[in-house]
Amino acid sequence: MRTGNLKMLALGVALLLSSPVTAKPLDLADPDDLIRVMRKIHCSTEDNHPIFFSWAGEGYSRRAGEADRKLFRVVGMNVRQCVTLDGGDRGQGYRMVSREIMLYLDPESGEILRHWHNPWTGEDVTVLHVANDPVNGRPTFPSDPEGNAYLAWNGRVQGNDWTMTITIPLFYHNVLQGDYQPYVGGAYHATEMFNFTGSLDDLTDPDTHTAAEVKVGWVRIAQWLPWMAMQGRDGLMYFHAASRKISGFDALPQILQDYIKDEAPKYREPPPGDDQRPNETSWSVFMQTVEGGRLPRGGAN
Repeated sequence: MRTGNLKMLALGVALLLSSPVTAKPLDLADPDDLIRVMRKIHCSTEDNHPIFFSWAGEGYSRRAGEADRKLFRVVGMNVRQCVTLDGGDRGQGYRMVSREIMLYLDPESGEILRHWHNPWTGEDVTVLHVANDPVNGRPTFPSDPEGNAYLAWNGRVQGNDWTMTITIPLFYHNVLQGDYQPYVGGAYHATEMFNFTGSLDDLTDPDTHTAAEVKVGWVRIAQWLPWMAMQGRDGLMYFHAASRKISGFDALPQILQDYIKDEAPKYREPPPGDDQRPNETSWSVFMQTVEGGRLPRGGAN
């Protein structure tokens, strides 16, 4: 073989050895890969790595016989992290822990509401912003207790875009009611609706720990907020907001950064990964606030 050919062969081998090996994209049909995909959407494949989401939107009233009213603007955040769980026959899974804040803002000025005039009762009431800690998820595994794969991708892919819809009907015991709710009604009744979207390349890249391009549409249909002191009036509320994963605390809207620094500093970080506390809701927090004497039992100031 000629010297020139040997040099070319050696150069080709060197280039081949020095070229990076491209990892295979995560497979949405593989339950083990899908665990990583779901972690990339909701948090990170790295344990104890804080991830922030932020959203903004509006809240409206809906009552029969009258036009809907825009009651508030809203701005919110959630800080979370995931931890790996060994499920034995169920495979390696994870659990997400989080806490969240949502502020009710004046619909015109956008300033934080401290008091709100109820147009139906004529009362001025103290506003209780959402500050739920914790808001933790259930453990997620690729297989059922018998070891059969059951986790499946419920999203859609078109080109390089993925979308996923999650609808959560809620109907459970309302802590502000008594023990006879199964007989007389009064259970908490609401629906949460989420649309997640993002880039498929970003989502299935095996070399990244989180999907940076995650956008969320959120709708909530629920009963009147307890601090509104609606006194059993008919009607409901709906919230409509847009959310996205952000780079960290400093990427939050300034109004949220200031509120957390001044009034809720623990919301700069997620709960610990082994947090076993029961989840909080706006209703349970309201009850604790009233029983602690920080809000009047009658609702009005």
